[in-house]
Amino acid sequence: MIDLDDQIAQTLRERAEGDVDTGRLLRGSRARGRRRQVHRRTAVGTALCLVGVLGFVGMTGTGLDELAGRMPWSTATPTPTVVPPRADGVPGAATDPTLVGADPQVLHVGLDPDRARYLGWEVIRDQVETVRLSVAGSEEVRVDVSTSIELPSSVTINGTSVEVTESGRPTFDGTVRPASGMARGLVTLWQPAPGLYARAVMLHGDRAVLDRAVKALRWGEARRCAAPLRLGALPDGAKITVCSVDVASYPRLVTARFHLQRSPMENMSVEYRYASQGGTHTEADRTIAGRPALLSARGTRLELAGIPGTTVYADFGWPWDGEAPANIFTEADATALLADLELSEDPTRPQSWQ
Repeated sequence: MIDLDDQIAQTLRERAEGDVDTGRLLRGSRARGRRRQVHRRTAVGTALCLVGVLGFVGMTGTGLDELAGRMPWSTATPTPTVVPPRADGVPGAATDPTLVGADPQVLHVGLDPDRARYLGWEVIRDQVETVRLSVAGSEEVRVDVSTSIELPSSVTINGTSVEVTESGRPTFDGTVRPASGMARGLVTLWQPAPGLYARAVMLHGDRAVLDRAVKALRWGEARRCAAPLRLGALPDGAKITVCSVDVASYPRLVTARFHLQRSPMENMSVEYRYASQGGTHTEADRTIAGRPALLSARGTRLELAGIPGTTVYADFGWPWDGEAPANIFTEADATALLADLELSEDPTRPQSWQ
């Protein structure tokens, strides 16, 4: 900006060989003087506004970081992301499709973190692997991958359970079309490699978003189904059949679930939930590996207590009314499982996840 004194000097120089237009000079000086006065008032007003804001912060306890997101001069803070660690030495789905679903603790498809954000992942043994993602802050896109054309018809997107059906034999040709059972949903089915079948679904139609989500997938890499906890020794004969992690609200909320099975009648699940604003469960009636724990009234759930912001429990036994069969998981099984698990000291640090 040219200073007022400089402007006067410039005008005098321009008129050095002729008459000085005093009227022009006076009008310009007055106009710039008024603008200076307005600028001063604006600066003072802004300073007073900031003082008021800081006073409000002090009185209410509202954090500056939280308040900054509401102020007109602030910029958006990038959303923290989680990228599951690589499964070293394990090929991706496109290299060996037979690996899909073979190990419930390995996901055989990844994302380009520069193009998309992980919202969650899940592996169901011998069935399907799932990645939930968003691109540029868009709505959730769910991608299911299998070695069979029989992909699950009931899926959960944005916390909503929906039915995705295909009339007749599914066509894996990459065509984007309306998803049956959803008013505005879109679906596309394709084959990333021979013997590999994929489906991407979203609740509200935006073909550009769906296309970008598909292009963000990486078929030549494998990732571990990592979570803020790791199961140790399993009960005799038990196998992990499901590993599921949700980081859509990370770092405020992280959830994970592991399902164990020993036979069609013997099932147990371990549920994990970390909430940054969550309380600490303190009620307990027993101790497991030095940690307080509580058995539910029905005797089918065993929960660890005393972990800040965190809930961890094992569901076991016979969940329905009536006489339970002899071959079910017991409290002793759940106790041994919870005693041997490892918890991340800081669930907001994915580098510490197992």
